[in-house]
Amino acid sequence: MKKLLNTLYVTSENSYLALDGENVVVFEDKTELGRLPLHNLEGIVSFGYRGTSPALMGACAERNISLCYLTPQGKFLARISGKTRGNVVLRQQQYAGSKDKEISLGIAKNCILGKVHNARWVLERALRDHSLQIDAEQVKAASNFLKNSLKLIQDSQSKEQLRGYEGEAASIYFGVFDQLILQQKKDFVFQGRNKRPPLDNVNALLSFVYTLLTNNIASALETVGLDPYVGYLHTDRPGRVSLALDLIEELRAVLADRFVLSLINKKIISGKNFSKKENGAVLMDDETRRKVLAEWQSKKKEIITHPYLNEKVEWGMVPYVQAMLLARYLRGDLDGYPVFLWK
Repeated sequence: MKKLLNTLYVTSENSYLALDGENVVVFEDKTELGRLPLHNLEGIVSFGYRGTSPALMGACAERNISLCYLTPQGKFLARISGKTRGNVVLRQQQYAGSKDKEISLGIAKNCILGKVHNARWVLERALRDHSLQIDAEQVKAASNFLKNSLKLIQDSQSKEQLRGYEGEAASIYFGVFDQLILQQKKDFVFQGRNKRPPLDNVNALLSFVYTLLTNNIASALETVGLDPYVGYLHTDRPGRVSLALDLIEELRAVLADRFVLSLINKKIISGKNFSKKENGAVLMDDETRRKVLAEWQSKKKEIITHPYLNEKVEWGMVPYVQAMLLARYLRGDLDGYPVFLWK
């Protein structure tokens, strides 16, 4: 269990939550793992199937403490709120902000600043750790380009201008991405980002992991009461989780891309488990998909220090922290949305 700001996250899939006086108590196989006073909480998020006692549910509803349930893998199941709370005000603020040019552009800028900052950090990390195995001059030039892009992104006057700078930075970043592949280079050749369908093994991995991360972020947005389908940078489209696609930008390089590179460079997967269809689409087999999913779950359990909260959290909790921070900004509790900037 982990308390972040005013939300309790119970990450053990075998935990059962109960009420004891004015405290929420977390049990696992009748062993008490911990307890917290209800008056310190505004939300409880549980990643498990064991459930919650009716007494605790009633106490949370009475005190306007939201209860949110997800699977151990992070898939959103349900959210329960007291009769006087709901998510109406927060969602109204979200919808109004998406139509306000200044608010919308400000959030979109922050997401792209995070994307480019973190992409540059990935390149700088490669220069630090593997300068003798890569074309250091080429990678350094790309890193400098991304650094210079940050000022242009910050000064963008419209979303169209912002998208232009984002596209240019992404092109430069992916232009040297193949340099970061240090092992199995014959099987994992990268010549640029492509999707729908992915045309090589690396793009097949990237697309699959991006989907996993997008689903995690969409679930995180649901837990705080935000609408995943109403975004600020990505336009609204039926069935498209636009807000999740906004928030994934800051985590693509530092979480998803580095994860894919580790799968390849550590030889956790191999090229023999990919196949190409007649239309050129590359697919991974079931064995590789299971390996990626297992490694992804392990990756989410790695501990990092969140750069804004300055607290230790699991990687898998980062989308939930960012969703919570965005909700706080929209409610007026923060002056701006604190994008995830990896240090």
